[in-house]
Formats: sequence, C-alpha cells, structure tokens
Amino acid sequence: MKKKDIDVLKHELVPEHVVMDDKEAERIMREYMVSKAQLPKIKESDSAAKQIGAKSGDIIKVIRKSQTADRFVSYRITIK
Repeated sequence: MKKKDIDVLKHELVPEHVVMDDKEAERIMREYMVSKAQLPKIKESDSAAKQIGAKSGDIIKVIRKSQTADRFVSYRITIK
C-alpha cells in the first residue's frame, strides 16, 4: 500500500505558513528591530515547513486566527 501525501496545511488547527522573500524579511526585521538570531526557530523537518519548501535561513510568516484580533502574525527562522 502506497503512503498517501497528506497536506498538513489544510488541517483546521494548522495556521497558515508562508516563506517570506528577502526584501519583506529585511523590512520586518528593521520594523521590529530584531536580527535573524533573535527570531523563534522552526526546523526544516517540521511538517508545515517541509510542505511550503522552507530551507535553512528562510523566514516564515505564521498567520493564526484570533478571536480578539481577527488574526495574529508571527515570524520564525528556519534551521536545520
């Protein structure tokens, strides 16, 4: 039996994950006055990171649904 490809990003409990381009990532880091080393980390092997094709050094925007703010955006740096 062949293992089915599962799209983890379609699950209702998994927030939206987006790999940011370099220009947008630099703008966010300037805006929040942080370096890549200060961002929370996410492993390349994380199911959502793998699904979107994130590589080490990429910054991922995570967009969560929020009852109070409609949505909450956070940023993570991808590591090996």
